[in-house]
Amino acid sequence: MKSYRKELHFNLPTRRAFINITQEIEKTIKESGITEGICLINAMNVTSSVFINDDEPGLLEDFEIWLEELAPEKPYSRYNHNHDSENNADAHLKRHIMGREVVIAITNGKLDFGPWEQIFYGEFDGNRPKKVLIKIIGE
Repeated sequence: MKSYRKELHFNLPTRRAFINITQEIEKTIKESGITEGICLINAMNVTSSVFINDDEPGLLEDFEIWLEELAPEKPYSRYNHNHDSENNADAHLKRHIMGREVVIAITNGKLDFGPWEQIFYGEFDGNRPKKVLIKIIGE
């Protein structure tokens, strides 16, 4: 059994964004030399996310609208967290909704995806350094 670890680094200039990281994950699997196993991808910050879905622009816009309805950024005063901290309580809630991590099987050196599945990094409180961990375990 082998393992391989890599970090992706982000410092996005916008408060919120969705970045397709599928190709970077596929590249990392090739680097690892692991052809059978699992790949864990997780956001290493409490205001960012990793999730799987379709890379369709309308859907990504729908996520933005839906998340803003569920956890609106403003008014900042609506959140207790913002009274003692930064004005980013909504980012914590959005991360909770979209999730911290994904685990995907690897077969014959490729991600075991269903139709249209892609891996995304979700940023909900940008303008600061963040990272994503890729951990691949297998043979």
